[in-house]
Amino acid sequence: MNQLTLALPFALPHAALAGDLIKALQTPALAALLSRTSSSSLHEFDGTTRLLPHEAWLAHALALAPAAGSDDAAAPFAAASMRGFGLVPEPGARYFLIHPVHIEITRKHLAMDDMRQLQLSEADSRTLFELVRPYFDGLGQPLYFGDAHTWFMRADEWSDLRCASPDAAASQNLADWMPDGEHARASRRLQNEVQMLWHEHPVNQAREARGLKTVNGYWLWGAAKHQLATCAHALHVSAAPGWLSALAEPSRRDADPAAIIAGQADALVVHAGLLESAMAQDWGNWLAQMQALEQHWFAPLLSALKDGRLDRLRLVLSHRDGWLDCSTSRNAQRKFWRAHTLNTLSSS
Repeated sequence: MNQLTLALPFALPHAALAGDLIKALQTPALAALLSRTSSSSLHEFDGTTRLLPHEAWLAHALALAPAAGSDDAAAPFAAASMRGFGLVPEPGARYFLIHPVHIEITRKHLAMDDMRQLQLSEADSRTLFELVRPYFDGLGQPLYFGDAHTWFMRADEWSDLRCASPDAAASQNLADWMPDGEHARASRRLQNEVQMLWHEHPVNQAREARGLKTVNGYWLWGAAKHQLATCAHALHVSAAPGWLSALAEPSRRDADPAAIIAGQADALVVHAGLLESAMAQDWGNWLAQMQALEQHWFAPLLSALKDGRLDRLRLVLSHRDGWLDCSTSRNAQRKFWRAHTLNTLSSS
């Protein structure tokens, strides 16, 4: 017996536009998967956890944190992500994820852009990293380079620091999302020092000349202590940012449904391709992405269920305020009296 769990962040449409978006979708396979189910439940999410629902859900699914709906839901991904980049966390040490970002000064508040839109090259990221690394080392909080968008910092004493994920904070009023706790002031002081070091640096001057936004800050989150577990053996990812891809084994960082089904083993797939368009409220692109998922994922998975190559499929579809968790099987797909519909997407 094998089960495939497919998690799709932001596959639930924006509530105000759900009706129109669902009418525009041409996804009969998804409609079948959502209509003929053996179980289906909608979960509300407490946004005060400073995470997005899929982040807390994934941390629990990987046994890194409590259940996503609990009061102490967390996303301690840093140490596991480090190992995916070939870095070796020290036992008992506490590490944070760090992402170079652009912070905009609007008329009313500070706001951070979606880091996917930063267009930061490996070379420029390395230059900015090397510029600030001695300062972090001098504080006893060394930096480690993962990729252009993913760095790590060791800060054993900052266990009290409560941070938000960058996707939760992006495009919001940053005053509501900045780290808080006993060491929040030290965190802000460190952020200010980095901003001064990067201000008018040749990398940023060259970026401005090319019409790109400057890298004028970083975002800190994902604190985790070293754990013995390695990359999640059942996790597959697709269209994922570097920190998330690093949680999976290298051969499973470009998920292919045919290969997963043929493997006849339980699998967890996180496909993050909808995140950027949903966060930018680019619903035209969101619709195009959903149509691509229909062709490459929903239709092949429905076919595999019907012919017995897949025993069970679990879909976890989320938006900012919660997630839909439903399961279907070959027997469930035989419930011919249930009409195919996408209405479940609008009830969320």
